[in-house]
Amino acid sequence: MNVDGKHFRTIWVKEGEKSTIQIIDQQKLPHKFEAVDLKTVKDFSAAIKDMYVRGAGLIGATAGYGMYIAALTAPDGGFDSYLKESAEILKATRPTASNLAWAVNRQLKAIDGGSTVSEKIVIAYQTACDIADEDAEFCRRLGEHGKSIIEEISKHKNGEPVNILTHCNAGWLAFVDYGSATAPIYAAHDAGIKVHVWVDETRPRNQGASLTAWELGKHGVDHHLIVDNAGGHLMQHGMVDMVIVGTDRTTRQGDVANKIGTYLKALAAKDNGVPFYVALPSSTFDFKMRDGVKEIPIEERDAREVRYMVGKTDDGSIEEVLLCPEITDAKNYGFDVTPARLVTKLICERGICDASEEGIMDLFPEGTNT
Repeated sequence: MNVDGKHFRTIWVKEGEKSTIQIIDQQKLPHKFEAVDLKTVKDFSAAIKDMYVRGAGLIGATAGYGMYIAALTAPDGGFDSYLKESAEILKATRPTASNLAWAVNRQLKAIDGGSTVSEKIVIAYQTACDIADEDAEFCRRLGEHGKSIIEEISKHKNGEPVNILTHCNAGWLAFVDYGSATAPIYAAHDAGIKVHVWVDETRPRNQGASLTAWELGKHGVDHHLIVDNAGGHLMQHGMVDMVIVGTDRTTRQGDVANKIGTYLKALAAKDNGVPFYVALPSSTFDFKMRDGVKEIPIEERDAREVRYMVGKTDDGSIEEVLLCPEITDAKNYGFDVTPARLVTKLICERGICDASEEGIMDLFPEGTNT
């Protein structure tokens, strides 16, 4: 994606320095655009856990590069044990997103194919780059598939924009490039199809307000920020043509784990006859799981994220403010699960399918025997 006329990915190898990986510091957005250097496994672990990077695809790509750095910095005589230890550290950072363990396990399998340490380092580097490149390409492809849905709705709008509701940030900032939920939006916009996006603020970390609104603005896509609870009202009054969200883990039968509040949007969409789409690259599927409500681990984050909010003051300083009484504690569930029955279709890099085991396996037959 372009930022002020310059193309960026969310993660890349530092020019002239293959031992350093750079990321966009998403904690600073939308008020500051800064890159951060990652040089150790500890750096990668903190970047994922503390949400300098976030989003299923980007978490996976970051973990992939983290395993490359683990291979590069492993001590003499303890390469294999250090690699396994680093893998467990990275896997423990965020439990819900399936891309994380998928990327780490892919690296372990690939590295195991090398015969010497130097060969294993080369394999780890190439595998990390492959994971990142595939993530960007898969998102580009699913964007093209999703564009066809927006285009079809547009034909019946008599020149009016297609109104799309999003929740959280499943944009290019959540992946290596293009995004999942936003990829069809960008593809439609770039093709000259009129679109307008309702951007959920997405409490408590406000990824919609801070990230989705920022990247849509940079790309020139028409949008309005709304409070999370406005979605149902908009749907009741015919102001939403479709919902597109991303997912951090999707089961083989089509249950979807996404940012907390997604389930409520799906219920409102169902009640108002609004199609509810989920966009995801195949790395986000967990073919070993069936019942998402029972099986998907739901991350519970620090209560401080609910009790406090960070923002920019009139004088330009960034401050954190307390929202509730000092004695009030909070619970902070990071995700919820939307059952497959509430999902209209899944949009993937291979095409569009029903949110069902049959529909998913038609597109991804390799998952049948997982």
